[in-house]
Amino acid sequence: MEQIPKKIEIRHGLTVVYTGDGKGKTTAALGTVIRAVGYGLRVFMLQFIKGSWHYGELDGAKLLAPYFTIEPMGKGFYKILDDKLPEEEHRKAALTAANRAIAILRSSEFDMVILDEINVAVMTGLLPVEKVLEIIEAKPENVHLILTGRGAPQEVIDRADLVTEMREIKHPYQKGKFAQKGIDF
Repeated sequence: MEQIPKKIEIRHGLTVVYTGDGKGKTTAALGTVIRAVGYGLRVFMLQFIKGSWHYGELDGAKLLAPYFTIEPMGKGFYKILDDKLPEEEHRKAALTAANRAIAILRSSEFDMVILDEINVAVMTGLLPVEKVLEIIEAKPENVHLILTGRGAPQEVIDRADLVTEMREIKHPYQKGKFAQKGIDF
């Protein structure tokens, strides 16, 4: 019989940024999900760029339901790989996702909100940094907010309580090894 974890009280919600050119930003956020769910917290992950591929975390979230929910809202990787969509579609999707993030934060339904690849949306010009600052301002005191993606703007870094930069030292792609299910996506 499954035991429902006793929910802890969050006294001071943090704003956390995982950024940098190295692998592991989304993975770090997903690791935090496991920890949070173990304490009975409800977590919502909104994916900004990802959306056209199938990722293992989508199926993993189903196993952690109802404590963990993922909502992919991106139109896929912008200007790389197989992207053929007009910029305006990507821009509209990013703005829609940002407005959804604000609504989720204001709903008080979740204890932790993860905005996956939001920094990439800003770095590529799909979302103005002012919108991200508006999202941070919308965060209630008792909610943790995690923002992932390379290229975090300085204004976001300045507002965060915790910032970790992933730095690439070595990557299998350099030896011609492509991304693998279960470890990369």
